[in-house]
Amino acid sequence: MNDILRALGRALVSLLHPRMLWLTAMPFIVSGLIWGAVIWFGWEPFTDFLRVWLEQWQFTQWIYRFFGYFGVDSVRMALAPFILVALLVPLIVVTALLLIAGWSMPAVLRHLSRRHFIHLEARQGGSFWGSLGQSLGATVVFLIAALVTLPLWLVPPFFAIVPPLLWGWLTYRVMTYDALAYHASAEERRRLVRERRLPLLVIGVATGLLGSLPTLLWVSSVIMIVLFPVIALLAIWLYVVIFVFSALWFAHYCLRALSRLRAEEAARHGPTLAVTVLPDSGTPSSESEDLPPALSPPVPPLPGTGPGPSNGSP
Repeated sequence: MNDILRALGRALVSLLHPRMLWLTAMPFIVSGLIWGAVIWFGWEPFTDFLRVWLEQWQFTQWIYRFFGYFGVDSVRMALAPFILVALLVPLIVVTALLLIAGWSMPAVLRHLSRRHFIHLEARQGGSFWGSLGQSLGATVVFLIAALVTLPLWLVPPFFAIVPPLLWGWLTYRVMTYDALAYHASAEERRRLVRERRLPLLVIGVATGLLGSLPTLLWVSSVIMIVLFPVIALLAIWLYVVIFVFSALWFAHYCLRALSRLRAEEAARHGPTLAVTVLPDSGTPSSESEDLPPALSPPVPPLPGTGPGPSNGSP
């Protein structure tokens, strides 16, 4: 738990860095253009289609009568937009998550490598195609699970339980691979995922709960649901910021865990397995955390203080 909280604090600090804030621009622009066009041109046709489709079901008529008994007649106008939003939000979030994983995560790793993990050897156990396969496979499983559990998303208290669990699992599967793809070998990555599955899932569920915050923009009232096309861009930006923060959180946790794993291996097998320093012209940051004190390079003695007689000895 201490490692999770430590990574959380470092992720919050890193998120305020101008370079990290800039990383939110491209995923936001791409997601905004794609889904902005879909919503702009398809909102009315889709809602009209859903209204006609819903009118054919006896269950829908029962819902209308039930809410009409309590004087809530607006549900007839709000139900179709509500269902459309429930279908669009998972697709919007998945788009933002995949863009963050493919575009922002490599930049996040480069940023953290220069500032915090400059001594961590890059063994490049992952690849672009491996990341793509991992992301697409996890996304397919997520979408199937989301469709199966979609009715629960509209029923309290399941709407507050099921989506964060699904988002958490998807985020954990996608982010963990990308966070370790550059620095860890394939064996190290598999071992870390196996040994730290629960903490990684906890981070994923926590970020899944954060990801539900933009959803409150449209579930808070019927008015916000009707205005969903207007607030969609704001929601997309919030999703992007949350996923960049998630990338930082996973990266801090995974790279620190990788550094600790290598330190344990070095202590067990001798100095030949010590962490290799990458060629870099810069100086490690004072916040660098990848080398434990036992593996830190020795400090050369000052002139006149080394072993042997000093200049003033007889």
